[in-house]
Amino acid sequence: MQSWTEIAAQISHSTGTPFTIQTASSLGGGCINQAYRIEGNGQRFFVKLNNPECLSMFEAEAAGLQEIRNSRSLRAPAPICWSGNTSVAWLVLEYVEMRAGTGEGVRALGEGLAIMHRVSSGEFGWTCNNTIGATPQINAPSSNWIDFWRKHRLGYQLQLAKANGYSGRIQTQGERLMGELDCFFPDGQPDVSLLHGDLWSGNYNFDETGQPVIFDPAVYYGDRETDIAMTELFGGFPGSFYAAYRCAYPLDAGYATRKTLYNLYHILNHLNLFGRGYLSQAEQMMGRLLAEIR
Repeated sequence: MQSWTEIAAQISHSTGTPFTIQTASSLGGGCINQAYRIEGNGQRFFVKLNNPECLSMFEAEAAGLQEIRNSRSLRAPAPICWSGNTSVAWLVLEYVEMRAGTGEGVRALGEGLAIMHRVSSGEFGWTCNNTIGATPQINAPSSNWIDFWRKHRLGYQLQLAKANGYSGRIQTQGERLMGELDCFFPDGQPDVSLLHGDLWSGNYNFDETGQPVIFDPAVYYGDRETDIAMTELFGGFPGSFYAAYRCAYPLDAGYATRKTLYNLYHILNHLNLFGRGYLSQAEQMMGRLLAEIR
């Protein structure tokens, strides 16, 4: 691929060290981007490729990784460079050699996430929009969490669902739920926390020293419970993760209900990305939430 020459030249410029690609090995595991490990001159990098119009997505991902790195909490791959041409867009990251985790590493993940969640900002949202999967995620800054969640999370996904042909019950339930969001926050506004934003089991691993690494973020500032809720959505994390997190940063009792509210965002996103198979689950989640306020 001709673009490899451009990518190598940009890596050389960004690192200040000459780099020539000797091997480019395709890696599996992703459904949105093509992924490669490139090697040469004793160096290795991780590269994501996608269509040229995806450059803004890569720019936001690089910014999100750097935001996490700046928190000095959990390891995240360092962004090296990103650009594109008329054929392809790319993002080059530090290559991290992954290993199987240990109980100590899982506890470190919980403790590190608690540290990250104590990093705050003046407002909910973030300095730029990004993506959740392949869906745009709007991060317009707001001083009100409930308004932010209503407009830029649930409301946005429900609008997409309507445009995708999902009307009727899901829209009726959704409108009622958005009108009653205050009921789920009896103590008022949550703290503003730095969030990974897409923290499921496929987006963390452990490096060669056994320390946790998080990647593929959808960063913004919001209620930390949204991150914890997503860890429970697709099978859950090990129990020692939750024990370590709660010891470092206890959760409010209301989380047990709000986690369904927060995970509804991701199920609606899956409905919009992958189709009708998620419709019933979304409607059931809305039903459980509405039952809490009857």
